[in-house]
Amino acid sequence: MRKDKLRWLGKLGFVLLSLFLVFACATAPDGGNSASKLASVRDQYTQTPLEITFIETSDVHGLIFPYNFITAKAMPTSLAQVSTLVSEARNTKKNVVLLENGDSLQGQPTVYYYNFEKTSVPHIWGQAVNYLNYDAVGVGNHDIEAGHPVYDKLYKEIKAPVICANILKENGDPYFTPYKVIVREGVKIAILGLITPKIPDWLPPQFWSGMKFEDMVVSAKKWVPIIMEKEQPDVLIGLFHAGVDYTYNGASRDTVNNENASQLVAEQVPGFDIIFVGHDHSGWDGLGWDPVAKKKVEVKDSTGKQVYIYGALNNAAKVPVVTLSMLWDKDAQVWKKTIQGELKDMSSVSADTAFVSQFQSAYDEIKAWVDRPVGKMAGTITTKDSMFGDSAFVDLIHRIQLELCADPAMGLKKADISFAAPLAMNATIPSSSDGTLYVRDMFNLYVYENFLYTMNLTGKQVKDFLEYSYKYWFDTMPNDGNHIIAFQKDKEGKLVQDARTGAYLTATRYYNYDSAAGIIYTVDVTKPAGERVTIISMADGSPFDLNKTYSVAINSYRAQGGGGHLEKGAGLAKADILAMKYVTSATTKDLRYYLLKWFEKQQGAVTVQSLNNWKVIPEDLAAKGKAADMPLLYPSK
Repeated sequence: MRKDKLRWLGKLGFVLLSLFLVFACATAPDGGNSASKLASVRDQYTQTPLEITFIETSDVHGLIFPYNFITAKAMPTSLAQVSTLVSEARNTKKNVVLLENGDSLQGQPTVYYYNFEKTSVPHIWGQAVNYLNYDAVGVGNHDIEAGHPVYDKLYKEIKAPVICANILKENGDPYFTPYKVIVREGVKIAILGLITPKIPDWLPPQFWSGMKFEDMVVSAKKWVPIIMEKEQPDVLIGLFHAGVDYTYNGASRDTVNNENASQLVAEQVPGFDIIFVGHDHSGWDGLGWDPVAKKKVEVKDSTGKQVYIYGALNNAAKVPVVTLSMLWDKDAQVWKKTIQGELKDMSSVSADTAFVSQFQSAYDEIKAWVDRPVGKMAGTITTKDSMFGDSAFVDLIHRIQLELCADPAMGLKKADISFAAPLAMNATIPSSSDGTLYVRDMFNLYVYENFLYTMNLTGKQVKDFLEYSYKYWFDTMPNDGNHIIAFQKDKEGKLVQDARTGAYLTATRYYNYDSAAGIIYTVDVTKPAGERVTIISMADGSPFDLNKTYSVAINSYRAQGGGGHLEKGAGLAKADILAMKYVTSATTKDLRYYLLKWFEKQQGAVTVQSLNNWKVIPEDLAAKGKAADMPLLYPSK
């Protein structure tokens, strides 16, 4: 009896074990009969290729609707046009992969309103991303700029995976999901996310507390082998919020934490088929960049395989539509891949009426907010004047910064000197004809969500800071071209022109054109860089002392080392800058918020004029340079 029972139990155990093994083999992703299934999938595409279409958006900067809430004008491009493109692609193509590459939470009042005003409901950007059903979402530096309360909440609301491998927690674990694997027709597509690691140089620590940023190449070298071994993908895609020109801002191939390392990853980490980029607002159509020859070139990895680089233009102006065709070679047991793509001009695409209708109530609410009057201004000011010298536009920023620092209610240290730069190249306020200022004008007056800091600098550090600014702002005159603006030049010494806009590219971006208030000084453009600035006195006529310590009003981007003015100019140690050693006080909200409140407090129309505390000399040469360079910066269409 006992033997029969044992024999019966043994048979039962064998049956159960067999059933378990059958089930396990049937369901295991990489075991059992999956190899034969994969072979069957691949064998379908020995004659007719499998086609996968990738669409990328990047640097949309909050332009969800075909309407610019800052200028109060209709826009030919936006996420609404992208919605039409994506719908048409999904209706006509079997396999579409939609990717978003970051910098969505800054730029338009659309996202600012949901970032900081209407915070108790799902974010408008998350709603739009979910509506379009993105497959993966990357992270941009301006998304981090919105702060933890914003992006930590938003990324929980987005249904698609948010991927970024080189943002780490303090313990070294990824802060976000490093990569995503999606399957189309049985083919595995792995998508690795990366971001420019320069964020600690640009943003105050409270924006990225609990985060560390790893070099992009280092991170890719770590994660690609993991992906290849664990996932064995048929296709490897990069979703990198970083630019292509690794020499930007004086960097080199060997620069650690290079701001624009996308091409470096392509060259040094084998395995990628396509890398989608963002951040540099340049638009890339499959090729990379030769920084010596100043031209687009094919990019190949260390094995000699070509890696295709595509990148969207900002504001959804152009969107990469890339088709990957795959034929299975049974003899070689490899996929033969052909990649073709274009930068689709979205101005030729109509806005999706269903998309617009879906978010109409949000649109109406935002428009009512930006159309709210906040004050009056006597006269009009433009940043065009700021490119060539002292201007009423930048001086208004100086004035408000100094007044905010002097207001006891702000809790800031009173400032002796103010640093500021134009944050837009072609901005004009007010937007109205009668001088009325609206909430929307604040976004033209101050483009970014910078905070206001005060910091202690010696007189010599102030002077060296300004010498650095004017070194990359102004050329030495007279010169062969008689230019006052320091333009980019190719290896032959010719000025470099932006093929998209027709404007000539400057040696540094306009938002690094820092001037000062609180002191009286001259900038002599006939003298070599480093010897141009002569500080005559403080604004009240008292002596300026190179050895004295002054309190300086400065935005958070610059105070954290952005542009290099403090490190390369004033000579402060980078570690001390990042540790905020010299910072003495800071606002709790972004500067735009306080600018708005400042205008609301003013009695009557604000009269705006240049402080006339600094000038470019010799004035006749400066005038000739301005006349020559104005059409180069602002070409007529």
